Amino acid sequence: MYKKTFMRVLKGFVVMSTLISPVVALGAGNIELGKKVFNRCKACHSIKPGKHKIGPSLHGVFGRVAGSAPGFRRYRGLKSANWKWNKTTLNEYLTDPKVYVRKNNNKRRSGMVLKLKKKRDRQNIIEYLKLLK
Repeated sequence: MYKKTFMRVLKGFVVMSTLISPVVALGAGNIELGKKVFNRCKACHSIKPGKHKIGPSLHGVFGRVAGSAPGFRRYRGLKSANWKWNKTTLNEYLTDPKVYVRKNNNKRRSGMVLKLKKKRDRQNIIEYLKLLK
């Protein structure tokens, strides 16, 4: 009898942990979903080192000083930026790039027009960008 009860409880824990683990994994963002979100960025940005399009390559962007992608010369609002790209700065920037640059770089403007309104999309793409080193 105790063995049956123990097995039922054990099965319950297994089922619950299976249901909970995807939620825990999504807490910071999901890399695979971030790749999908990045499809919206591909028209203007590359992920290959040194390969720039309208916007700079995003390879190695995480931890880099804004406006400092090697070889990219078309910066507008980020040319004299004084912040590094991290979770916080990327999240705020991707919410509304023009507002973020104006707030942090006074009279400068961002050339980026895409806004990621959904917090989950921003979290996912940030996790993806962290991998591009």
